[in-house]
Amino acid sequence: MFEHVKIPQGDLIEQRDGSLVVGANPIVGLLRGDGIGVDITPVMQRVVAAAVKQAYDGVREISWAPIYVGLEGVQRYGEVLPEEAIAAIRHFKVAIKGPFTTPIGEETHVCLHCSHQQNSGPPCAACGKSDGVTPRFRSVNVGLRQAMDLYACIRPVRYFEGVPAPNKYADKVDFVIFRENTEDVYAGHDFEAGGEVALAIIALIKEMTGRTIRADSGIGVKPISRTGTRRLVRRAIAWALEHGHKSVTLVHKGNIMKFTEGSFAAWGYELAREEFGGRTVSEKRLWDELDGVVPEGCVVIKDRIADSIFQQIQTRPDEYGVLALPNLNGDYLSDAAIALVGGLGLGPGANIGDEVALFEATHGTAPRYTGQNKVNPGSMILSSVLMLQHMGWTEAADLILGGLAGAIAEGHVTYDLARLMRREGRAGVQEVSCSGFGDAIIERM
Repeated sequence: MFEHVKIPQGDLIEQRDGSLVVGANPIVGLLRGDGIGVDITPVMQRVVAAAVKQAYDGVREISWAPIYVGLEGVQRYGEVLPEEAIAAIRHFKVAIKGPFTTPIGEETHVCLHCSHQQNSGPPCAACGKSDGVTPRFRSVNVGLRQAMDLYACIRPVRYFEGVPAPNKYADKVDFVIFRENTEDVYAGHDFEAGGEVALAIIALIKEMTGRTIRADSGIGVKPISRTGTRRLVRRAIAWALEHGHKSVTLVHKGNIMKFTEGSFAAWGYELAREEFGGRTVSEKRLWDELDGVVPEGCVVIKDRIADSIFQQIQTRPDEYGVLALPNLNGDYLSDAAIALVGGLGLGPGANIGDEVALFEATHGTAPRYTGQNKVNPGSMILSSVLMLQHMGWTEAADLILGGLAGAIAEGHVTYDLARLMRREGRAGVQEVSCSGFGDAIIERM
């Protein structure tokens, strides 16, 4: 069926009537990732295997199906994001991935071993390797999301006791960010200054509106649609109702961008009224008609301006349960929120569409640490928790959460957290390796 992807023995996950059907031996796609993916991905697999075995007395087991993207894609297919990889993820329905290199400069080539960028082909001028140098490309992560219409990026943010956090209200942080994944500036409608498309758009705006844009401007188009907004908000409200959150907050910059981000808020309220009218109440109605008393079983729908939410998650984070945002604001807020509770090393992520779910480590590839068995695998492990919850294997997910929380509380952590704990004067910190952190989690399940 596939050229390089081998389908192991096991049960294919299926979608039936909008629900996931998962057998006792499900096949899950595995994208190792570039850089430190070689370290954190095997640790995640081992932790998941231990949790599943313990939770289900050995009756259930995941069969991993390696899928080759990034460096592994270049080595096997000669391209970073092969069509076969996308087809395989669609086939398996559920997959999890490590981090992938994203070029950020203007150079023509990038090395996927060390992330060095240069204006020539192989070998790499930094590490000397030839099998990972490839012409520059757009983000693999964005490409995967757009190719499979994974429109909801879900980022739970919570505090783990013992993690040194910069905010005094960190222990009150427990919310979930729903970031729209396919529209906004990430849609890729970005045109170079002086180019044919940029000049044509500038001329069209002058003709249609009389407004002048400098001729030497780069031009980006920011699409936000009613369709894209409604399906994201629908999923956010459903999550809030299922998990007992008190509110869904629509975050936008509608005071400036009225017909994109302003419409995001308006369409979100519209969706809530039309599809969840009996189970949602707007913040305005809550205070104008209900004296601030939320009806039993209802979720409050409210909205906040984007810049103000950055202040409010720092000063009163417990007022927020689920936050729904357009793509760019969601990107910013996700990283800022994780910083409140200790950093990206403990930030899980999921990219979910109507048919496929792809879970991911949310940090970079950190190539200077590749193969050193040093880095914190927490983001990848917590993303596997989301994956297990998505599959309905909540008992195994809870074991991992308990084991990870226990390891952190007892100070058995990787160098990044150990350094911060010691800086705060904490005694008894035991610095462990990447795989050692996995062992510490398993021991505490």
